[in-house]
Amino acid sequence: MAGGGKKHRLADSSDGARKAAKLSDHRQEQKEEEDSLTAAEIYYEEAGLQRIHAYFHKFATFAKGRWIGRTIFEVFSSEFRDRPSAYYESAIVKGIIEINNAQVQPSTAVRNGDLVTHFIHRHEPPVTTQPLSIVCETDEGLLVVDKPGSIPVHPTGRYNYNSVTKILEKKHGYPSLFPINRLDRLTSGLLLVGLNSNIARRMESDLAAHRIQKEYICRVKGVFPTGRIVCDQPIRVVAHKLSLNCVDREEGKPSLTEFELLAVDDDQLHSVVYCRPKTGRTHQIRVHLQFLGYPIANDPLYCNQEVWGDDMGKNGALPASQILPPATTPLLALAASVNVSAMTPAELAVLKSVPSDASEKVITSVSGSGDGGRKQKKTKMVGTTNTSFSKNESNVAWGPLVRRMEEWKTKQELAVLVDTPLDSEAPRKCDKCADPFLPDPTPEQLCIWLHAWRYSGPGWSYETELPEWANSAKEHIDRVKYVKEPVVD
Repeated sequence: MAGGGKKHRLADSSDGARKAAKLSDHRQEQKEEEDSLTAAEIYYEEAGLQRIHAYFHKFATFAKGRWIGRTIFEVFSSEFRDRPSAYYESAIVKGIIEINNAQVQPSTAVRNGDLVTHFIHRHEPPVTTQPLSIVCETDEGLLVVDKPGSIPVHPTGRYNYNSVTKILEKKHGYPSLFPINRLDRLTSGLLLVGLNSNIARRMESDLAAHRIQKEYICRVKGVFPTGRIVCDQPIRVVAHKLSLNCVDREEGKPSLTEFELLAVDDDQLHSVVYCRPKTGRTHQIRVHLQFLGYPIANDPLYCNQEVWGDDMGKNGALPASQILPPATTPLLALAASVNVSAMTPAELAVLKSVPSDASEKVITSVSGSGDGGRKQKKTKMVGTTNTSFSKNESNVAWGPLVRRMEEWKTKQELAVLVDTPLDSEAPRKCDKCADPFLPDPTPEQLCIWLHAWRYSGPGWSYETELPEWANSAKEHIDRVKYVKEPVVD
């Protein structure tokens, strides 16, 4: 028995290695196809935004155990419900969905070991046309970049070619890149990138040892106090999927940020503030400013009254009303029960007319329309997180606020779909993949007012121009600029 078990395990290991090698070949093939594209074939500008020509991207996976014996149509229509079942039937017939690199029929059964591929028609979100500028390139291979807001550093989620590394590769000709520090997609400013692994490791070591000083500029809500303000509240992650962090005196990691007022707007509504983080926690500046009562004024995460309540998280306070029902509005209930992108203009018109206090009957009538009056199967809304918590006391306390943030995000996504133009000049869906054409982001949605202004390290210092929203601080910036203190023997 023992010998037989060992043989079985060896066979499983060999089979796993074969599958891994096959997937690796597919990924290499995909990479070679992407490498062959030029910038002119990828990027174009329209209506003040940098856009990507829609393209097919090949995703591949081996059949899951629960797929075995089921038809390929049944697998896709039940497992991947972000698109209508009619799309999957058409995609299989057209060869967009394949098994073992061969075209099949919707009735084809999935077998053990089958490689299932899906050529996804990708529509990347547009980003700013503000150029990704090179501040400096050193002989050692350090590339210093000024990143505009709206562009993520790495390919992630719906962003691939509209990312810093891909833009540097396709538009600037850098084939091998090793990002050293990170900036959030909506944050602008200095980004350090290695052109080889040696400089990247050295710079990462300097960052970890706090030998690199980072200086930021931000624009906050309210009149910030004068003088040097220090916040040393510990920070921890509340919800990974939401990238939500908080001050937690019991479980947070040590964090310290220095702030100083630079200028106050004439209308007294906003202030431009200098920030010097001494530690590098995720969202550290944003969380500390919220705690002090002066959140970054256009921050959708930490300056969101609908989520945080009137106190906006000042002093770590949670909203007074912590008990929320599972779906506080018909829009949110609908997001959990119907694929909005598959709805007809008539159905969307009904949805738009639903008042905030409408009954479940109205929701049922909308979700059942177009399906013979039968209620549709539940569909997970794109972007819905369903965050789970560990059962410690502080996480349980934060649970209602996280659910409030989840509901707010779902509502924003649903509102975008509902507001998508329905007229013939702006078709609601792509004719290749049935994805809805979403409205363009507004200029205010392309960035938050947080800018990585200046980085200094052993023997070097780099800085960028201040963004337009910080113009009032230009005459005051030199008085706060960090100067490394001399070493005293």
